[in-house]
Amino acid sequence: MSKIIERLEQNQFTLIAEIGVNYYDIAAERGISPLDAARLMIREAAAAGVHAVKFQSYKAETLASKDSPAYWDRSEEPTDSQYKLFQKFDSFGEEEYGSLKACADECNVEFLSTAFDFASADYLDSMMEVYKISSSDLSNLPFIAYQARKEKPILLSVGASNLDEIHRAVDTIKQYNNKKITLLHCVLEYPTPYEDANLLKIASLKKEFPDCYIGYSDHTKPTEDCDVIKTAYNLGAVLVEKHFTLNKELKGNDHYHAMDPEDVKRILEGIDYLDLIRGRGDLKSLDTELQARKQARRSIVAACHIAKDTIIKEEMLTFKRPGTGISPADMGKILGSSARMDIAEDTVLSYEMIK
Repeated sequence: MSKIIERLEQNQFTLIAEIGVNYYDIAAERGISPLDAARLMIREAAAAGVHAVKFQSYKAETLASKDSPAYWDRSEEPTDSQYKLFQKFDSFGEEEYGSLKACADECNVEFLSTAFDFASADYLDSMMEVYKISSSDLSNLPFIAYQARKEKPILLSVGASNLDEIHRAVDTIKQYNNKKITLLHCVLEYPTPYEDANLLKIASLKKEFPDCYIGYSDHTKPTEDCDVIKTAYNLGAVLVEKHFTLNKELKGNDHYHAMDPEDVKRILEGIDYLDLIRGRGDLKSLDTELQARKQARRSIVAACHIAKDTIIKEEMLTFKRPGTGISPADMGKILGSSARMDIAEDTVLSYEMIK
């Protein structure tokens, strides 16, 4: 059973560390192999508390033409061509991802990798319980159908898309797959300026696709307060995916808008606090309010001395704290009855006093 889907079914916040291909730069920085760096990042992400780790499986020649231009912040990642960038980071194949899957299992986090071609979609099948489809392939309906036929739950990012395109992608999945779909709002702007995060789209997706889980793939730069992710969660994003690094100061790739282990801890602590204060939403009084409910509400009180056998009229009564007597809501039960005994002024009435 997928840990991701199990948590979504229980409406539990789920955090995916998108390691992507950031491990190449970590390897260069630390003088270790890319595979060792990728394993290290899995262990660090797991220790920080994430629920899943995700990579990207591609080969440059099947992903981008040689003249495909850059669409990212060139001051952060200077490479001027998609093909050139992807070519730097496409050395891993089935054997390496199998090794990373084993490492993730040892760390008790779920492994997945976004497939960017048919070959990787095939060899990843035995390693994953869930498929993740990139926003960049939202209109690649043949490829979406190919992965849907694997009959596994699908996480689908919907960045840079219009509503009709999302519906077409969802309908394509449903033709071949009856598993519940997870739609992830994201913005294909690296990094995403805070004013472009457009988090209300999460609520719109939730309304438009009530039979889907809703999540968020975050490309904003992390902040100490984690307000972007906490807001996304409050708007309905039960799953959040965010790029992960061990050094946010590294140039290139996705380090500059990634979370590090300390960010992971802050995010999870923030979500725990939100869960604490959000409560359950039950429309009833809390047990912790019972004493205040008794003392702060009002009871029917004698506004004057009421002699025994006197017929009780409205002008003889008032309403005061505490709420341990007859509620003002039951005034109709009192009026017209008679006093069973002498009732002193300022007495909280009880049913034993009337007949």
